[in-house]
Amino acid sequence: MEDELNMKNSLENTLSEARREQERREKSYRERALKIYPWICARCGREFTGKRLRELTVHHRDHNHDNNPPDGSNWELLCLYCHDNEHSRDAVADAYGGLDAGDGPSSSSTHRPFADLAKLLKEKK
Repeated sequence: MEDELNMKNSLENTLSEARREQERREKSYRERALKIYPWICARCGREFTGKRLRELTVHHRDHNHDNNPPDGSNWELLCLYCHDNEHSRDAVADAYGGLDAGDGPSSSSTHRPFADLAKLLKEKK
């Protein structure tokens, strides 16, 4: 029983420390991003000032939150809504096997709208 309690406390301490470290990292790169970039959402173009600045988030372009180069090249500022949309699109792509636009099964259409275009143009002359 005592071993279980010690293990639980150890796990809680580890999680607590991990959360503090994550908050410290996020605060650090967020502050740097806000100094580098204008306070405008890179997707929708909304501007943020004052209390609304908290709605502007840092998005990691490569989705690696540990990749925080000093020049900010892996970041872009996105509003809460655009940031959620960005991650939702990735989740949907993952659900469909990571297909990009244009990937997937080829069309089985047999219609060829311009098949006789050259012939029609010759007839017009």
